[in-house]
Amino acid sequence: MKFGQIDEALLNETDFKLPAEPAFNRDVLPGKPAAKPIIRLGCTTWNRKDWIGDIYPKGTKEKDFLTEYARSYASVELNATHYKIYGPDAIAGWAEKVKNPDFRFCPKVPQSISHYSNLVNAREATTAFLEGVSAFGDMLGPIFLQVGESFAPNRRDSLFSYLASLPTDLRFFAELRHPDWFADPHNSQELYTTLRKLNTGLIITDTAGRRDVMHMHLPVPRAMVRFVGNSLHPTDFQRADDWINRLHFWLENGLEEAYFFVHQHNDDGVNELANYFAERLEGFPGLEIRKPRSFKENTLF
Repeated sequence: MKFGQIDEALLNETDFKLPAEPAFNRDVLPGKPAAKPIIRLGCTTWNRKDWIGDIYPKGTKEKDFLTEYARSYASVELNATHYKIYGPDAIAGWAEKVKNPDFRFCPKVPQSISHYSNLVNAREATTAFLEGVSAFGDMLGPIFLQVGESFAPNRRDSLFSYLASLPTDLRFFAELRHPDWFADPHNSQELYTTLRKLNTGLIITDTAGRRDVMHMHLPVPRAMVRFVGNSLHPTDFQRADDWINRLHFWLENGLEEAYFFVHQHNDDGVNELANYFAERLEGFPGLEIRKPRSFKENTLF
C-alpha cells in the first residue's frame, strides 16, 4: 500500500504513538470481555510465488496457494473485488479451496461503485457485487467500502444514504481518507455517530505519512485495522507493541472481533510481523487467534 508512504529516512522522526482512547468507545464496548473474542490476522493476497518455502511448503503449486494461505491466516483483505465484479461461480471456487471453516474473506466494494459512481445510482452494480460475494456463505466476513482521497465531507449525504441502503444482515466497514473527515471535529463526530446508528464500522489505517486517519473510534464493538509496515524497520515492532496493548485494552472491555491486516511494501516480512502479533496476543483468556506458519529453513512457527 502506497497510501501514506514516506521516505525510510524519516521513519525514526515520525511520531507513531497511538492516539488516546476516545471517550466515544465507552458507549460501544460493554466494559467486560466478550465470551469468545476473535482476532483474525490476514494479508492482502495469497497469490505470491515468493512465499513458497516461507508461508507455503516447498513444492506448493499455484493452484494450492489459497488452501495453504488459509492454513496460516484466518482472513484476507480481498482487493480483487475492487477491480472487478465477480459472479457467484468464481466466488464459490475460492471458497471451495479453503479447508478452514473459520476463515473469512473480506471483499472490497468495486471501484466502479466507490470511486467512479461516487455512490450515486449504484444500486444495480451493488446488487451484482453482493450477489457474487454471497457465494462465500459463512466465510463472508465484513465488506469494506473504501472511497477515494478526494471524497470529502461535503459528500456526506451520498455516503450515509448509500450505507443506509445496504442489507442489514451483512456487516460493513468504511474507510475514509480525505483529511477534512478528521481535522474538523464537527465532521468527525457526525461521522462516528452516524456510523454507529447504521451499525457500520470504520477502518483504522496505520500508515506512516497519514497519522490523521488514526481515529481509533469504534462505532461497533468490532475493529478492522490496516497496519502498513515498512519492511520490518525497527519502528514496525515498536508500533506493533502499541497495537498489542490497545487490542488488549479493547478485549478487556468487550471487543468481540478484530480483523488485523498486515501490509508491507512488496509484502516482504508480513509473516514475521503477523507472528509477532499472534505470539503476544494468544495468551488473552478465551481469545481465538490463528498463528501463521513458516517453512523457512530451521524455522517452523
